[in-house]
Amino acid sequence: MPSKFDQLIERRGTNSQKWQRYPEDVLPLWVADMDFAAPPPVLAALHAKETHGVFGYEALSRELAETTAARMQKLYGWQVLPERVAAVPGVVAGFNAAAHAFCGPGHGILVQPPVYPPFLTVHENVGLVRQMAPLKRIDQAHRLDYEIDWQVFEAALHSGGARTDMFLLCSPQNPTGNLYAPDDLAHLANLCLKEDILICADEIHNELILGGKRHYPVASLRPEIAERTITLIAPSKTFNIPGLFCAFALIPNPDLFERYQKTTARMAMHVNSMGLAAAQAAFSGACDAWLAELLQYLTANRDYLVGFIESDLPGIKVTVPDATYLAWLDCRALIREGGITETPAKFFLEKARVALNPGEDFGPGGEGFVRLNFGCPRSTLAKALDRMKTALKGLG
Repeated sequence: MPSKFDQLIERRGTNSQKWQRYPEDVLPLWVADMDFAAPPPVLAALHAKETHGVFGYEALSRELAETTAARMQKLYGWQVLPERVAAVPGVVAGFNAAAHAFCGPGHGILVQPPVYPPFLTVHENVGLVRQMAPLKRIDQAHRLDYEIDWQVFEAALHSGGARTDMFLLCSPQNPTGNLYAPDDLAHLANLCLKEDILICADEIHNELILGGKRHYPVASLRPEIAERTITLIAPSKTFNIPGLFCAFALIPNPDLFERYQKTTARMAMHVNSMGLAAAQAAFSGACDAWLAELLQYLTANRDYLVGFIESDLPGIKVTVPDATYLAWLDCRALIREGGITETPAKFFLEKARVALNPGEDFGPGGEGFVRLNFGCPRSTLAKALDRMKTALKGLG
């Protein structure tokens, strides 16, 4: 039965970064926004604002703070006080603000590559020492997985001659699509608590969970963890409204909340009024049926992608993401065997006319990889994969 997500929506000529960076013959499966229309309740909320016609300054309302807190209770049984919800113009802005608020000059910030590229530049923005604890890659015949290397993680704490002030956690993980088990999250948190390290958790993909798996916010595990954690969420990825720039910082500790609010005010982090209206509709529950159908579609896209790579793209391994709409492709065998002499991203752009994110952008361990966005109609995904298959056949 056809799905609403099969619809091809023309995005060229709309100032879409995703669709206008490359020539018209290129299929863009790179930057993380989906090629689907936002849910009808979100569109209705935006239409109501447009019909009213006045677009004045707005701030986080009590209603939206309560709706956001209720969403956490509904999804995870995690009680967040509405008074501890702060609005920020995006998750990237949110974790940069946290670093400004809570990290001392010359101190350290810990990240786990391969990871979302903005994680890798926070230290430059704030004047910190970047400390890295790379994830451990687990290779299989056609697939790969990642896990925490505990020895590496502990060795990275207070490394580089700098005290670690903050651990920047990506959960669910981007680009691998990994979900962390509660025991692993608890162990990470315990190590940070022991060393008095603040946790800043980017959980923007918290509702994009595939195949019936479950996400656990690290702050929801125990109250003492919540007291030392800033959790960043947004409706932007789940409901495909990233251009509206509205996210939320959940900060149970009142002292940390006050410091964070003062920092975001000093940095003039104003939030988009249309984004606030969209977030209210997205988090209200009115879009939950739409989301359930989206997750089924994305799970089917993931399975199609993984099956195609295993059967038709020899020399490539792929993660099987439990979350996000992003897959991480290992093309190093193609390079080792001499089939590809440039980076995989450049090869597929030039030979297949498919745009993917270069793996090296995700830090150490990303060389020879690409990230692929399967948040698109199946026909677009199939066309891109066929092009990649043809390009690889041309190597022979």
